Amino acid sequence: MDGKKRSDIKSGSKVAIVLKKDQRSGNLTEGIVQDILTNSATHPHGIKVRLESGDVGRVKDIDNYK
Repeated sequence: MDGKKRSDIKSGSKVAIVLKKDQRSGNLTEGIVQDILTNSATHPHGIKVRLESGDVGRVKDIDNYK
């Protein structure tokens, strides 16, 4: 899953996000979702989340296991 649909993402999901500072390079950061920050059902660049580490970015890939 590509992280563009809010319904695909749950607290506790393992995801890969792109941080604001990494948008040009495309470097991904992996972690566990703590909060979902995007309120709309979809977003063309990925749903914005906060990881348990405190990092904030847009979801690019989802592993649906805890």
